[in-house]
Amino acid sequence: MNKYLIIIVVLLFCVACKTPEARKPVSVKTGSFIDESVERNKKLNAKEQAQIQQIMSANTSNDYIASENGFWYYYNTKTNEDIAPTPNYGDIVNYSYTLKDLNGNLIYPLENFKNLNYTMDKQELFTGLREGLKLMKSGETVTFLFPSQKAYGYYGDENRIGTNIPLIAEVTVNSITKTQDN
Repeated sequence: MNKYLIIIVVLLFCVACKTPEARKPVSVKTGSFIDESVERNKKLNAKEQAQIQQIMSANTSNDYIASENGFWYYYNTKTNEDIAPTPNYGDIVNYSYTLKDLNGNLIYPLENFKNLNYTMDKQELFTGLREGLKLMKSGETVTFLFPSQKAYGYYGDENRIGTNIPLIAEVTVNSITKTQDN
């Protein structure tokens, strides 16, 4: 009886030690989702660019400047370039701004974003505004036209700004406080 028990144990051991075979994939992934997303974003970007170009064409009294960062702007109030510096990393910028959609509908009035302090590149701020503040000097007011990817993008602000909404922001830099970080 001992002999049979040993044979059974050996057989069980041999069966249990068999290496498992790899499972075959149920479906093969392709880049189709990524490709579709890229195409969708290209179309969205082209649509927003056309809307912004239409606004600029209709408003020829302003001298629009194309930024290197993918948005447009013009100066409402400009200071002497030789006197006032732009903010650097760590400087504290006191600013105010309003937000509108491309149709000119007010989303956030000045009262919502008045006399805010921002430490350059050390705090969270939507991409376009962060890049726009770097171009400004104390006392200047600039109007920015941000495509949605430079504003709040796909998620919006989860309040008044919805998905993929391009924005017009009128921003005033009240003061720039230089810090020791520079």
